[in-house]
Amino acid sequence: MKAGFVNIFGKPNAGKSTLLNAIMGEKMAIVSHKVQTTRHRIKAILNEKDYQIIFSDTPGIIEPKYKLHEKMMQAVKGSLEDADLALLMVDSKENPEESDTIFQALHLKVPAIIVLNKADAEKKEMSITELKAFFSQKSYCKEIVVVSALHKTGIKELITSILSYLPEGQPFFEGDDLSDLPTKFFVSELIREKIFELFQEELPYHSAVLIREFKEKTTLIKITADIIVQRETQKGIIIGEGGSMIKKLGTLARKDIEAFLGAKVFLELFVKVRAKWRDNENFLKEYGY
Repeated sequence: MKAGFVNIFGKPNAGKSTLLNAIMGEKMAIVSHKVQTTRHRIKAILNEKDYQIIFSDTPGIIEPKYKLHEKMMQAVKGSLEDADLALLMVDSKENPEESDTIFQALHLKVPAIIVLNKADAEKKEMSITELKAFFSQKSYCKEIVVVSALHKTGIKELITSILSYLPEGQPFFEGDDLSDLPTKFFVSELIREKIFELFQEELPYHSAVLIREFKEKTTLIKITADIIVQRETQKGIIIGEGGSMIKKLGTLARKDIEAFLGAKVFLELFVKVRAKWRDNENFLKEYGY
């Protein structure tokens, strides 16, 4: 049996979370067209008869501006230390030089597969052939696999390549769990995803979600969550005129949470202001960072 840790790295919005979801066949990581959507290191466990692969989706690599960003980059650093294999994700529409700069700075000590994503995109800086030629010369590149994470193409080929680099050994996790993270984490992420969908500009980056109550009752699951923002004006935007926006947010989030949990959900949302929470160690700890 093969078992090992495979960690996904890349620029913000390269498609790391979409790839993880495509591999797992489940919504493990929230997805948005906005950059820096992923804040945590999310482990997903792929169990098959003859292998167990533990994938980690990491935050996009950025220059930290807040303590929150520092926590995000610590998650990236932690992923570097326990990987058996790295997947280096490249958006094939963008200039590969920027990704190369990031990959060089990782100073990888394990093999790496370059994953060229969005292969079906029309507008590209370079063709797939040119991108392959560019990355094949890099010392960190062992292999190149072309995928479309959005359309789930090239996934089987990627798994086959991954297995060729993993060691033989016993599973690290028993049972059929898809992640080592608690259910409450995924619920909070699904709510946060709707904030990214519904609100523009900087507001999603100024917000966090904290699950206050998660009670399984006989007919439904009751969930109470706080949406944390930095300013009163942001609170007003999320609530909306007559509560219209928070109602919409709650409806959309509840549908996704019910699909994720496979149960009926009663969702109650509150908005709270915590000034400069992204630079406050106590708040960051409370919110799970």
